[in-house]
Amino acid sequence: MEHLLEVCVDSLPSALAAVRGGGDRLELCANLLIGGTTPSGWLIEQVVRQTGVPVHVLLRPRAGDFCYDEAEQAELCWAAGMAAGAGAKGIVIGCLQPDGALDTDAMRRIAQQAPGLSLTLHRAFDLTADPFAALRAAEELRVNTILTSGQQANAAQGAPLLAKLVAQSGKLAIMAGSGVTAQNIPQLAAAGVRVFHLSGKKAVPSRMQYRREGVAMGLPFAGEYEQFVTSEQTVRAAKQVLVAL
Repeated sequence: MEHLLEVCVDSLPSALAAVRGGGDRLELCANLLIGGTTPSGWLIEQVVRQTGVPVHVLLRPRAGDFCYDEAEQAELCWAAGMAAGAGAKGIVIGCLQPDGALDTDAMRRIAQQAPGLSLTLHRAFDLTADPFAALRAAEELRVNTILTSGQQANAAQGAPLLAKLVAQSGKLAIMAGSGVTAQNIPQLAAAGVRVFHLSGKKAVPSRMQYRREGVAMGLPFAGEYEQFVTSEQTVRAAKQVLVAL
């Protein structure tokens, strides 16, 4: 298969920057700094309309683990239908049982709300107890793509497992994600990976002139006076490496 570059974005400006840089597909979420949550219907519609590339929507009700109760599963089912109605080409999901196996029943119910859309299993895969059992379960669910770091902190460290997954995945695409850069794409490609996922984030200062320091509104590692957006240059550098492979 041809190489493909997916860029994870959580705003319209980031989506536009990713496309200008050469991103082939977008994973759209909200709150990327906490790993991503379900974006709004408005954002999905605008990104679909203004970018012209396939948009796959992350469905995640909260940060933290991927073991969801009945209310959270109902929310994910609703969100799948919402994403389909807003024009998404795919949904990105992942549910786990307490023992670390995929919750295939929950994932099947969610996928049924978005018939015909591409299905990606996100990095919940990296928290499964047995990656090869999870791969087989994903194939039975007719998952199109698994986003994974090879069950390591980043994809470069997980390259040995990525190579094994690629060898056993058949038609299902193994997409390397977490810490993917222009510099390590050749290493990952050598492991057989053909689909790559990155955010290319950079910090930009807030437009606020008046600033009250020492009053935190959220996460301790994310200041109120900077934002993280996708760097067009970073995406372009990754795409140039892919084109040259």
